[in-house]
Amino acid sequence: MKTLIINAHPDFRNEAHYSVQMEKMFLQKHQAAFPGETVDVLNLYDTEIPVISNDELLGIWDKQAKGVTLNEEEQRIFALNQKLLDQFKSHHRIVIVSPVHNFNVTAKMKDYIDNVLIARQTFRYTESGSVGLMTDDYRVMLLQASGSVYTNNDRYTPLEFQRTYLDAMFVEMMGFDSFQIVRLQGTQTSGVDINDAIQSAKHQLDVEFDKFYE
Repeated sequence: MKTLIINAHPDFRNEAHYSVQMEKMFLQKHQAAFPGETVDVLNLYDTEIPVISNDELLGIWDKQAKGVTLNEEEQRIFALNQKLLDQFKSHHRIVIVSPVHNFNVTAKMKDYIDNVLIARQTFRYTESGSVGLMTDDYRVMLLQASGSVYTNNDRYTPLEFQRTYLDAMFVEMMGFDSFQIVRLQGTQTSGVDINDAIQSAKHQLDVEFDKFYE
């Protein structure tokens, strides 16, 4: 059961960030549960990720559809895309480590999704709509740190777009068996005790980790 951690924090080396601390919590639990097994880690902000643009993915896909030979730089970009896609498909457990940026995913996380949400690879089109192809017990867990609290059923609750977007992309579009989330929230919210928030996240991770690998 191969696990891939995708760290989407721009400052992923800084252990002061709560999402980075959550990654460490997960790795400690994984090592205890599966001694001797390794976890692959992809730091998006330390990796060249092709983007949706005329010079990169859009231009490459258009040329491929028309049977036009790719130039040397386009071949390099396409190889990067294929490497990301192959890595993604070879791991049945995906862990996304991310802060919430303006209520949504970070920019590089969106670029990453554009590289793996590929027709005939991770989903396909049918007459009745798209169907996910990642159905062989693939699961994803989001370790999310946020300054706001999204579980109080208030004005912030419907603004948790990172969770809803990733859930839709992985489960609805690509056919993953499950989407799980562990929140360390309220890090910049008045009245929130950060130590309580950390303990709550640890408890959530204990519960979700067991379900993730059951």
